[in-house]
Amino acid sequence: MTEAMIRKKPGMASVKDMPVLQDGPPPGGFAPVRFARRIPNTGPSAIAIFLTTFGAFSWGMYQVGQGNKIRRALKEEKYAARRAILPVLQAEEDERFVKEWHKYLEYEADVMKDVPGWKVGESVYNSGRWVPPASGELRPDVW
Repeated sequence: MTEAMIRKKPGMASVKDMPVLQDGPPPGGFAPVRFARRIPNTGPSAIAIFLTTFGAFSWGMYQVGQGNKIRRALKEEKYAARRAILPVLQAEEDERFVKEWHKYLEYEADVMKDVPGWKVGESVYNSGRWVPPASGELRPDVW
């Protein structure tokens, strides 16, 4: 479309000859623009949030305490079972030790038979106390 058809004039000599067409507001005006800050008052209050958080935390700590009691009871049961079986295990170890000690004394007598004045089984320490053998000395399965 040409300018002549839009403006209903045959032609123009200058831009200044154009009639002024300006957009304006619609009849009745524009709707009002909301510019105020609107914060809704819905939702829980600060004290409700605080009390809920405190309640959840308290319940969780109670659950931790209950778990600690159960864990402590299980640990005590395990230690009681170990204390109950300890004499049996110690007796078995003592029996094994005596057998190995006799084998060791026989070996010592065989090895030291040519050494004059050697007493089989006598401690090489002069403290007068019984000193258990070093760990592994009588444990061929550990060597």
